[in-house]
Amino acid sequence: SLSMPLRVCVFAGSRSGNDPLYAEHAAALGKELASRGYELVYGGGNIGLMGACSEAHQAAGGKVISVIPDPLSPVELTGESVGHVFRTKDMHTRKQIFATLADMFIALPGGLGTMEELSEMICWTQLGIHRKIVGIVNTLSFYDHYLQHLDHCIATGFTRAKYSGCWCSAAGPVELLDR
Repeated sequence: SLSMPLRVCVFAGSRSGNDPLYAEHAAALGKELASRGYELVYGGGNIGLMGACSEAHQAAGGKVISVIPDPLSPVELTGESVGHVFRTKDMHTRKQIFATLADMFIALPGGLGTMEELSEMICWTQLGIHRKIVGIVNTLSFYDHYLQHLDHCIATGFTRAKYSGCWCSAAGPVELLDR
C-alpha cells in the first residue's frame, strides 16, 4: 500500500518536457504528498519537473529535503534552494542518502538521470538492499516503453516473475498514491 510512508523520494526531470501536463502532474504530486503529511526528498534542483514538484510541496506546507551533489549545483540550482539542502560530493553519495532517507520512491517523467535512478531503486529491491515501494507516474504514457521493457525482461527470463511486484504505476499522481 502507498498510504504509510513518511518520506517520499521523487525522481524527476530537470526539464519540463514538451507538454504542460508533465509540470501539472509534478506540481499535483508535490501538493498531494504535502496534503497527506508526507515529506519530500528529491534531487535539489528548482527547475523543470523537480522544481514544479518541490515548490508545490513547500507551498502546500510540506517539508522538503534537497540532496544535490556539488558538481550539479550550478546546473540544477537557479534561484533559491527549496527546503533543507544536503550537499554531497557525488551522485553515488546522493543516491545513498535518497535510499537512507526515503520510505518509498516515485518517478515522474525525466531523462536518463531519472531513468537511471528509477532503475537502480527497482534493482535494489530485487537484490534485497531495501524493501521499499517504487511508484511510477506514467503521465501521457511516458513510461509505457519502459514498463514494456520490464515485462520483456520477465518474459525473456532475465528477471524473475516474482519481481514484477517491485514497482507499480498509474496515469497520474493521485491515482498512484491511492494504489
